[in-house]
Amino acid sequence: MQLYNKLSAKEREALIDQAGTERLTLSFYTYAHIRNTEIFRNHLFINWDKLEVLGRIYVATEGVNAQLSVPAPNFDAFKEHLDSISFFENIRLNIAIEHEAKSFLKLKVKIRNKIVADGLADDTFDVTNKGVHVDAFKFNELIEDPDTVLVDMRNHYESEIGHFKGAVTPDVDTFRDSLDIIEEDLKDHKEDKKLVMYCTGGIRCEKASAYYKHKGFKNVFQLEGGIIEYTRQVNEKGLENKFKGKNFVFDHRRAEKITEDVIANCHQCGAVCDTHVNCANEACHLLFIQCEKCAEAMDTCCSTACKEINSLPYEEQKALRKGKGNSNKIFKKGRSEVLKYKQ
Repeated sequence: MQLYNKLSAKEREALIDQAGTERLTLSFYTYAHIRNTEIFRNHLFINWDKLEVLGRIYVATEGVNAQLSVPAPNFDAFKEHLDSISFFENIRLNIAIEHEAKSFLKLKVKIRNKIVADGLADDTFDVTNKGVHVDAFKFNELIEDPDTVLVDMRNHYESEIGHFKGAVTPDVDTFRDSLDIIEEDLKDHKEDKKLVMYCTGGIRCEKASAYYKHKGFKNVFQLEGGIIEYTRQVNEKGLENKFKGKNFVFDHRRAEKITEDVIANCHQCGAVCDTHVNCANEACHLLFIQCEKCAEAMDTCCSTACKEINSLPYEEQKALRKGKGNSNKIFKKGRSEVLKYKQ
């Protein structure tokens, strides 16, 4: 019985091209109590592999976080399987604004301690005691209220290319970093301000809302379904779109364009640009913003040193990487002394 992906990304890419089938990119999450994560993980892999589902799915005792793509002809069968699981039944699926057949190239179902890393002890608060969910209409009303503090619960490289008007965008590398910063900044307003939060699809805000209620905040709200669901609702209902720029996504697309606004800059020359790339030097792989002109001049590398390494024969590059761990710059996305125009 196959329980793990056996095809390389290139092999899967070739199969996708050969099939020529439309694929739907989507995400969902749920907080639930899962006793045996290994059995549940294997159950998901076996059933979704049959349906040619690809993506990155995390299973933990606190729930499931899934980002994946499904062949359009198999979507009904996939939804039927979801509904056969009690805590997945009628779950909201965040359907991507832009679809890409190769947004994922492998099926990875992994067991994690948590579906959202928060650095907190599990018994400090009840993650199911969440804040008030609001739709796009109510969200637009709330963020115009002078007693509202709107907070982006994403990381710096996400909010840099797109965020809501008037949002506080913490300059952080991790979700955990945001929790203490926001609490400290708003410690004197736990009762008189409305704390309204948003993220990509809602999963981080769900946990953050429970955390801030535990910390004494009285009026906690979160954008249901995050930026993805908000965009769908404003388009369907003709509401004012208060988001500007792109929504960063964690697959091969890297971002979805929500509006035509470009609010970021190339990290190398400062030109108006919001295109994320990974440094072509595999020993670096730094995520940063690079315009087309710099991409051509630098061979999609973040620095002259990386460009020189990337120009070497592949075997020489492998030899240079041998025995060396990945640079910490990889995990501090968009942060490096070589990026002159990183704000």
